[in-house]
Amino acid sequence: MSILEDARAALATGPLCDSCLGRLFADRSFGLANAERGHALRVTLALADDDPFEESEDCWVCEGECDRFDWWAEQAASAVRGYDFDTYQVGTKVPPLLEENDELLREDVGLEPDAGEALKTELNREVGKRIGDLTGAEVEFGRPAIQFTLDLATDEVETHVNSAFVYGRYRKLERDIPQTKWPCNDCNGTGLWQGEPCDGCGGSGYRYDESVEQLSAPVVCEAMDGEEAVFHGAGREDVDARMLDSGRPFVIEVMEPRKRDVDADELEADINAFADGKVEVTDLHLATHEMVERVKELDASKTYRMDVEFGEPVDADALQDALAELDGTTIEQETPQRVTHRRADITRTRTVYDAEGELTDDRQAELRIHGEGGLYVKELVSSDEGRTEPSLAGLLDTDAVVTALDVIDVQGEDEPFAKDEFLKE
Repeated sequence: MSILEDARAALATGPLCDSCLGRLFADRSFGLANAERGHALRVTLALADDDPFEESEDCWVCEGECDRFDWWAEQAASAVRGYDFDTYQVGTKVPPLLEENDELLREDVGLEPDAGEALKTELNREVGKRIGDLTGAEVEFGRPAIQFTLDLATDEVETHVNSAFVYGRYRKLERDIPQTKWPCNDCNGTGLWQGEPCDGCGGSGYRYDESVEQLSAPVVCEAMDGEEAVFHGAGREDVDARMLDSGRPFVIEVMEPRKRDVDADELEADINAFADGKVEVTDLHLATHEMVERVKELDASKTYRMDVEFGEPVDADALQDALAELDGTTIEQETPQRVTHRRADITRTRTVYDAEGELTDDRQAELRIHGEGGLYVKELVSSDEGRTEPSLAGLLDTDAVVTALDVIDVQGEDEPFAKDEFLKE
């Protein structure tokens, strides 16, 4: 059948609005909105049949929803007033009755079930265009800043504000600061023990008063006026280790931000002022959500500087021989005893890329170790009662313990992130 014959059959099913009529032929003509297409068909049929086929206000298919595109857009724009966003997406929950009407119309006309365009698709597009006109934002089909869902059954607009992300690298300049909040083990983070303030944490609920997260994330959360912020790091150093030099990559995720277009340089300065010399951040950029996985999955090697104390006097040549033997060696490590309570007790193999150092006196040395990600360097020195082989203690046949540890570089093969596609300009 021709388009006009199908249009005539559609109008014979009952009162139809121009949008529902034109939507049947969206895949057979282009460059027009469905309402324009439907109106043109109606006029053409009126001229051919001397029958006006006037548009009905009581369309039996959409029941008037196609006359409410502007209303839905205004409701959506109103729902996110006060939020900064430049991208959005629209979805629609169509009641089963209207979906059935849409299907019945095609069936009555003798069209394929997927002919033209679905009511839901038209609503998404037409309301979406109007939201863009009202807000100045653009549609994004990946991960937009705002997701609107129109619920035709309840006349409500559901909104989901996606997180905003800030990438950077942090340096931890003081020891005994964990990367993230560390709930107290004694009270499970409640701050209470048998109804009284917990002795283990003084009632704070945390084992440590401060963390890299607590010294940075609140500043980002406040700047973006978000509900909360979550810290994601590319691995983590021990609590008693400093993180120096190039720093460790991280992403701060801000939930439901009202502001997104913040000045990264100004934010960097604010974080550093807030951290007061305990933590310092660099290379701050606005980022996309993909950066979280990039950072968390970063297969990074690490370089450590450490002070080591020996149980007995050590000869300088013997130390150099032991370091030379470790240099380039693949190490077998059972999970260290200090972390078996939270990690599976398995044997790992890790490579020492470089090992160098020198004695500061006959019982102390300063070492520099560059190793594969996941290498336990404290145990590389101490042997952890033979759970790491080979080890510096084993090669020197004396006790050895790390008394101070600094991470001085964290570097993945695909860095630097400053040129990464997941950073925003």
